[in-house]
Amino acid sequence: MLIKILYVILAYLCGSIPFAYIIAKVVGKIDIREFGSGNSGATNIFRALGKGPAILTFIADTLKGFVPVYFAKFIDERSFYILIVATGMIIGHIFTVFLKFKGGKGIAVGGGALLAFMPPIGSLIIYLIFVLVFVSSGYVSLGSICAALIFPLVSYFLGYTELKCVIFTFIIALLIVYAHRTNIKRLKEGCENRFEIFKKKKSR
Repeated sequence: MLIKILYVILAYLCGSIPFAYIIAKVVGKIDIREFGSGNSGATNIFRALGKGPAILTFIADTLKGFVPVYFAKFIDERSFYILIVATGMIIGHIFTVFLKFKGGKGIAVGGGALLAFMPPIGSLIIYLIFVLVFVSSGYVSLGSICAALIFPLVSYFLGYTELKCVIFTFIIALLIVYAHRTNIKRLKEGCENRFEIFKKKKSR
């Protein structure tokens, strides 16, 4: 039992590693929290420093989500324990101890956890939901929120029907939605940032 608890704590600390902050400091000599949305994530890195650092941040955060969840099965292979580890890791990312409990929004790390936890078909469905919403709207945040909300439903239909599993899939979804609360407010007000490629060119 002690090992299981310690591993969840380790997952939290792993999730807390602020790769976006580190990469912004090393590559751009900036504090990413002082630019754009102030979020320590790949999307804000893209807007502040460009495609290369953003891709690096996305890969680092995805691996950060994948590794603790993947190895959790060697400690306890039960699905609900693996989801507890995933929850701890995502909490660490959103509320990182290294940046005064203000971190990212959990999408890349959640995606990494998803790849480690779910069968490929489940991951594919959720990734497709994100891509379809993002491409049709131009909003990364809206795609992320929709992907998070569909996660419990996809998990259930893939056989994760135990009550403990259902509870933790909802907790993960709600954590990610909560992390996007300012985005939701901007979406309602019509002032959320869209990617430039989705903006229509003005007619001359």
